[in-house]
Amino acid sequence: MSNLQGKTAFITGGSKGIGYGIAQKLLANGLNVVITSRSQDSANDAANNLNSEASAKGRALGVAADVKNYEEQVSAVAKTVKEFGSLDVMVANAGLGHFGNVEDITIEQWNDVIDTNLSGAFFSFKASLDALKKSQGYYISISSLAGTNFFAGGTAYNASKFGVTGFTQAAMLDVRQSGIKVSTIMPGSVSSHFNGNEPSDKGAWKIQPEDIGELVVDLLKMNPRTLPSKIEVRPTMPPVK
Repeated sequence: MSNLQGKTAFITGGSKGIGYGIAQKLLANGLNVVITSRSQDSANDAANNLNSEASAKGRALGVAADVKNYEEQVSAVAKTVKEFGSLDVMVANAGLGHFGNVEDITIEQWNDVIDTNLSGAFFSFKASLDALKKSQGYYISISSLAGTNFFAGGTAYNASKFGVTGFTQAAMLDVRQSGIKVSTIMPGSVSSHFNGNEPSDKGAWKIQPEDIGELVVDLLKMNPRTLPSKIEVRPTMPPVK
């Protein structure tokens, strides 16, 4: 996309953390942005904050939609197209984690992680597919280094992120001849609200949400002939253990 001005992006889970950081950078580059949250109040508050930032050149809109519900994703995409005329970028960012020994993870926790992280990425793409075909747009999933590196206590989370990585790469092959570009970003430690974390100065060494936003902008500006399909991102200098 040589000119991002006036394009429209949709970011799931965009009211805070990585999604919010992506929204900031896209707005600063002239895109309109729809951010979703399960709470309309949270979506509205985040959109209002984004619109008040001096760097914003586009407009943010908050929409309530749960990624675990396909019909809600379809409705949110329809609202996006009605409001802004097109959908050019879908960022499947919403995610959560339940961690623990395989003996201790409950069925409810397993389903929550898989339904949100993996099925949510699928529902987001499926709901936006027709609009992205029309705009020759871009689908980007936010996976994780946990999507290639397993760890003890990560059964549900690893399964979901390995799944997101695999799904996104296979989907890229499915739609490349339709003119849709597909990438997955796999961050390591990010200073965000994930899993109840509260960002602070102690996390200054971590990747910052806006860093992922800059990476998304770089992907959108990449020459159309070139596709970075899977990007691993790490903190430059984590603390020595």
